[in-house]
Amino acid sequence: MTEPAYLQTLIPPEILAPKDRLARARYIQTLDPERDCEQIGFLLGSCEFPWDTQRALELALLRTFGVAKGTPLLVDTGELIRRTQKRYDDTALILAEIQENGVDHPRGRAALRRMNQQHGRYAIPQDEYLYTLTTFVFEPIRWNARFGWRRMTEGERLATFHVWRRIGARMGIRDIPDDYAELERFNIDFERANFHYSEHNHALAVATRNLMLGWFLPRPLWPLAAPFLHALLDAPMLQAVGFDPAPAPVRTLVLGSMDLRRLLLRRLPPRRRPRLLTRLRSRTYPHGYDIDGLGADR
Repeated sequence: MTEPAYLQTLIPPEILAPKDRLARARYIQTLDPERDCEQIGFLLGSCEFPWDTQRALELALLRTFGVAKGTPLLVDTGELIRRTQKRYDDTALILAEIQENGVDHPRGRAALRRMNQQHGRYAIPQDEYLYTLTTFVFEPIRWNARFGWRRMTEGERLATFHVWRRIGARMGIRDIPDDYAELERFNIDFERANFHYSEHNHALAVATRNLMLGWFLPRPLWPLAAPFLHALLDAPMLQAVGFDPAPAPVRTLVLGSMDLRRLLLRRLPPRRRPRLLTRLRSRTYPHGYDIDGLGADR
């Protein structure tokens, strides 16, 4: 695909490729967090914080494996254990089609239809379904608060809430709170009640952790590198998936490196071209993909 993503076409050229590091932030302040949530979400995820958003959504996926009552089904399907890279790419591309084009664009609708076909094969409890949605809302916001080169504004946080609430409604998730704070309380309370260790949690988390490490390192180095990833996880998450906490020096190094990255990014010129995941070369689909071909039931 060479044409721009649909949401990209709604944004003025001088905002897509600004000369001023804060021009996009000022432009976003002129938008409505609910009405324009998809446009704001595109700017945050593809222009302002593309690397951070991708890492945060990876941790959101990992976080769902802390819920012991939901992981047996995920293990039984075998997709996340035996075909981890494909499952990751399928999920990432489906979500990217929605986030880059919007829920009402033909490509966004096709991606939502494909996701609903995948989920419709299983009897997923509504509270687990809703919790998974909350991780996509709050993990990018929390990552930004820790590591972002600038802090999201209140309007940007609300837009993130509204765009995922819009997606959740089209996924058929019931009883999504219409209030940001209420949804955040659900997220926190659900984790407190349901984060418990199980072997299924551990198996899924190890497969996903090894996938991430394998993007950068040969297998013999994975055990040495794993603590660096663990340093980004909080204690309840580590306990729920059976990961050892990172040694204090490793945690200090990782968090210090992220602080240094934040300071450096503030001084660099702004990104002048959106980072579109749908246009990047995929490990699973190096020659391209069809939306209807994504997923497990092919």
